[in-house]
Amino acid sequence: MKLLSDNLMTTYKRLPVSFLKGQGVWLSDKNKNQYLDALSGVAVNTLGHSHPRFVKAISDQIEKLIHVSNYYHIEEQSLLAKRITQLSNLSSVFFCNSGSEANEVAIKLARLHGHKLNIDQPNIIVMEKSFHGRTMATLSATGSRKVQAGFEPLMSGFIRVPFDDVDSVNVIAKKKNKVAAILVEPIQGEGGINISKDFEAYLSGLRKLCDENNWLLIFDEVQTGIGRTGKWFAHQYTSIKPDVMTLAKGLGSGIPIGACVVNDQASKLMTIGKHGSTFGGNPLAMVAGITTLKIVEEEGLLQNALKQGLVITNLIKKKFNKNNKIKSIRHMGLMIGIELNQECNTLVDIALKNKLLINVIGDSIIRLLPPLVINDDEAILLANKLITTMTEFFDEKE
Repeated sequence: MKLLSDNLMTTYKRLPVSFLKGQGVWLSDKNKNQYLDALSGVAVNTLGHSHPRFVKAISDQIEKLIHVSNYYHIEEQSLLAKRITQLSNLSSVFFCNSGSEANEVAIKLARLHGHKLNIDQPNIIVMEKSFHGRTMATLSATGSRKVQAGFEPLMSGFIRVPFDDVDSVNVIAKKKNKVAAILVEPIQGEGGINISKDFEAYLSGLRKLCDENNWLLIFDEVQTGIGRTGKWFAHQYTSIKPDVMTLAKGLGSGIPIGACVVNDQASKLMTIGKHGSTFGGNPLAMVAGITTLKIVEEEGLLQNALKQGLVITNLIKKKFNKNNKIKSIRHMGLMIGIELNQECNTLVDIALKNKLLINVIGDSIIRLLPPLVINDDEAILLANKLITTMTEFFDEKE
């Protein structure tokens, strides 16, 4: 299948399909083939495709106003910021256009905090296998050589430690390194759906070290936020709060948006002229965020994420419970990773043939991020399609 991509830079290895229409968890190509979307545009399409309430809200806003400059008061910004701070119990928000941009704000806040502590070159502790974005600062913070390769010299100021290892952070604290913050994903997304062995203990341990050393605790919830795990934010499975939290992906249900959410202490670090965004916080994106949060709450999608995540993973575990080719199945809500003991990138092509959209990360981990609107029948169908796909893959390897 030849696609019209000759004039695009070759930054993606695209699959041979192009979609024209979507409805709920389904996408249709020009031949009216139906594909079950188990990826949601990589955790973006919280409400699936063409949710009627979302479409109406966006359409109505487009007719009124799409963009004005941040030189002026934007009422929709205040409304969305108020709701996010209510849900997070934090204080204020800066709006931008993506997760990378939100993490850039967080990194700048960490450096401002460090300078306030009279640290001339403040460092941020980051994790191995992390992913924070593809700008120069965020790819420098990211723990993937594949992402970083070719872009040297990387930015300095990051100290890397293993994920889920509070002791390694404590070692750095005792060495009196010039640290200003810890930046961590509560669950590593691109790194493999990595969940700490004791979620509460890990995040609480990091919080304690930050409190003891006057560091900022920054949670990158770009992929885990907005109900993906069954809570508004993944860290809410614990009793702690971050100083800074970054959001994007699912917040706008497909409309580009990012947010850096902070407590009172971190909020005071940013003053007029310290940061900005031309497109960030425009009325259209704000209405997308407001509407997404409203629908997630009113349609019970947090509870649905928990329910359907169990449906999908239980069916897969039941089918493959004696299969030694599967190392582990990890999930929290509708953030699901299935790790095999072998490279399995070809699974994506087999799944496409079976009209299922998934992806593989780290060469051996199947990632599922279906829309939060997925229903009982669709969750069962997703699991069955994946079981068929995996069975075909295993048969080919025999």
